[in-house]
Amino acid sequence: GAMTTSRQRGNHWELAAETFLKNRGLRTLERNYQARVGEIDLIMMEGNTLVFTEVRYRADDTHGSGADTVTRAKQQRIVRAAGNFLARYSDSCDVPCRFDVISIGNQEGRTLFRWIRNAFHAE
Repeated sequence: GAMTTSRQRGNHWELAAETFLKNRGLRTLERNYQARVGEIDLIMMEGNTLVFTEVRYRADDTHGSGADTVTRAKQQRIVRAAGNFLARYSDSCDVPCRFDVISIGNQEGRTLFRWIRNAFHAE
């Protein structure tokens, strides 16, 4: 049904974003990390920094970037899921963390990636 196609489309853009980041030297720890409190599209390492990444797709970029669609509530869910991930997987909780957004849009048939580092902060 419609649900699976939007899920599949989401996976497609997550993979595109993951490839984009890998090409820039990051490595993947988790995809679609699901916690009770929220979920994270991609968890990557850049050097020794953990990068929690939200992937946003905008069919057209005229109405602002996908980053604008990451609401406070959504940010808090990502931050809580990140805390959950850290509690489960990290021996050292002093590992530096960052929250990024990758906004994917189309312009004249080309796929454009906007990588917004430090898009928001854990309060």
